[in-house]
Amino acid sequence: MEIQVTRILGIDPGTNVLGFAIIDAHKNSITVVDIGVVTFAHISDDHTVKLRYIFEQVQDLIRQYEPTQMAIEAPFFGKNVQSMLKLGRAQGVAIAAGMVNNLATTEYLPKKIKSAVTGNGNASKEQVAGMLENILKTKLNEKYLDATDALAAAVCHWYQSNSPVAGISNAKSGNKWEAFLKNNPDRVKK
Repeated sequence: MEIQVTRILGIDPGTNVLGFAIIDAHKNSITVVDIGVVTFAHISDDHTVKLRYIFEQVQDLIRQYEPTQMAIEAPFFGKNVQSMLKLGRAQGVAIAAGMVNNLATTEYLPKKIKSAVTGNGNASKEQVAGMLENILKTKLNEKYLDATDALAAAVCHWYQSNSPVAGISNAKSGNKWEAFLKNNPDRVKK
């Protein structure tokens, strides 16, 4: 009997540094396949050139590792509107790279990711990295917090998609319990 493993690409988008992580997940087992950052600061001052590079780099990651799903951190509200716009564009081209490669893509708010990994939506990047080290029983490089954010997005996605009540929060209309029951008929006692 073949064990079904899900390969997930986690992305923490940025215009100067993009964090990425690839995990293989099965039931309660998560293995880190690769984790790292891609830097763009040296590329160009032209934002559109950076966006193209982000698109190409994410496509390269997809081709190299062949994930079936992508989890990406959503931009959070900040005081600098220009930074928010640039970050949103970086996220958009990363999502587009996933779309053209037929990747199922899910976006998560930073608080959701932090909460899924640490139980605290206001956890610091260092706390998230520490909890990931504990969960995955591996040492992470403190230098690459963008990469650990990407890893947290991938782990959050695995937890969310494999929760017994995963269908509840994704229900778009109607009663959430009805959606859960419809999506999980095997869990109803008759």
